[in-house]
Amino acid sequence: MQAARPAGCGRRGGAAPPGAGAARGAAAAGPRRRCRCAAAPASTLQPAPRLELGADAPHVMVNSCTGRMGHAAAEAVVAAGLTLVPFTLTGYSAGVAVSNIGVAGVPVEVVGKDRRAAALASIRKDHPNLIIVDYTTPYCVNDNAQFYAENGVPFVMGTTGGDPTKVAAAAEAAGVYAVVSPQMGKQVVAFQAMMELMATNFPGVFAGYTLSVVESHQRNKADTSGTAKAVVQSFAAMGLDVKESDIRKVRDRMSQLEVMRVPEESLDGHAFHTYQLLSPDGSVEFVFRHNVTGRSIYAEGTVDAVLFLAKAAREGAEQKVYSMVDVLRAGALR
Repeated sequence: MQAARPAGCGRRGGAAPPGAGAARGAAAAGPRRRCRCAAAPASTLQPAPRLELGADAPHVMVNSCTGRMGHAAAEAVVAAGLTLVPFTLTGYSAGVAVSNIGVAGVPVEVVGKDRRAAALASIRKDHPNLIIVDYTTPYCVNDNAQFYAENGVPFVMGTTGGDPTKVAAAAEAAGVYAVVSPQMGKQVVAFQAMMELMATNFPGVFAGYTLSVVESHQRNKADTSGTAKAVVQSFAAMGLDVKESDIRKVRDRMSQLEVMRVPEESLDGHAFHTYQLLSPDGSVEFVFRHNVTGRSIYAEGTVDAVLFLAKAAREGAEQKVYSMVDVLRAGALR
């Protein structure tokens, strides 16, 4: 992942394809790029039951499906029977090539930051039940959240990095429904919640112990794992002298293969975490480990978050901003 151009958080491309629809016409002020479905790769997602949805079902715009995580989330949206909005606001991504890739047979047009306001206004006319899913880059998170909030669009923020507090504050200030979570994998979220419960109910239980934390992700993940950061905070509340900067971030191929034991075919899509606690005299050891290959666990959790958020908006829920723990507690799982 390149760290350049954080302010723009978008790409610009070549000429528009023929047959552009209403939303394309509204956004015609600038160059455009389009993902085409002809060369779309086979989905890695397991088949999911399609949902029985009414006229008020959400229409989902995934930003950005040019990246691998966004692409997987968009595939899950289509697989669930939801309407995928055929536009994506792109972050500066080095993921899926945008010139010849579609999403599960749906061609998707890429919209850069310079055209996003006009494009979104038109998209909302055609998709009144719009919910945005954000998987862009850490550099774009806060700006994107502010943009969604100012335009009154409910959103699911799955991108790690940025400032989650500011993201939530933007939604709250605008009265916009949002799910904000750096972790969308339902089972991993449950593990995090378990750690938080331990910290609340047993503060200081690991006082005197030492903690080693190592996380490994695909090499283009720029930031330290948000999951690891959250778990470290819980361990600190349990009496451990540990901080986020103590997390060891592994991104080099050889360490991933030989130390972390990541399967070679999963180097471009994995999330391996190991938390090792050792007692002062070395006689007691606890090891917590969660290893994920692929992206389907996060993509499926994202769809659950979208459905949860759509229900909250439809019912006019008083609470506006939620986490994935709220989604789990509501039983909003397929």
